[in-house]
Amino acid sequence: MDPSEVVRALWYRMQDRNWAGAGELIAENAVFDWPASRERLAGRDTIIAVNREYQEGWAIKVVRVVAEDDQVAAEVEVPHADLGQFRVAGFYTVRDGQISHGTEYWITFGADEPGADRAHLVERY
Repeated sequence: MDPSEVVRALWYRMQDRNWAGAGELIAENAVFDWPASRERLAGRDTIIAVNREYQEGWAIKVVRVVAEDDQVAAEVEVPHADLGQFRVAGFYTVRDGQISHGTEYWITFGADEPGADRAHLVERY
C-alpha cells in the first residue's frame, strides 16, 4: 500500500473494530501525539489499546486524505452517540508500509464560539 492507503486503511480498520488489522499498519515503536490534551501514545500496543478501550458509541468517516511522499494528512469526522461530534486533523509519517509517527488534533466540532472581534464578519455552520 502507498502511504495514503495505509492511513485510510487504519481509520477504516478502527471503524470496523479490527484491532489486529489496525495494529499491522502501526510500527511497533510508533508515537502518536495529541497536542490539544498534551498526551503521547507511545508504542503500537498503547495506540491500539487507547482506541479499543474508548467509550462505545463512536463511528468514523474519512473526509479526505492527502499525501506527499511518506507524509500523509487526514481529516476525519468521529461522531459519538453520547459525546457529540469530533473532528480530527491527523498528520502521519509512513515508512515501510507502517505509520511511525502521528500528530492528531482532536476537537469537539462547534465547541468554540467565534471571537467577539470577528463575530460580525463570520457565518456559523
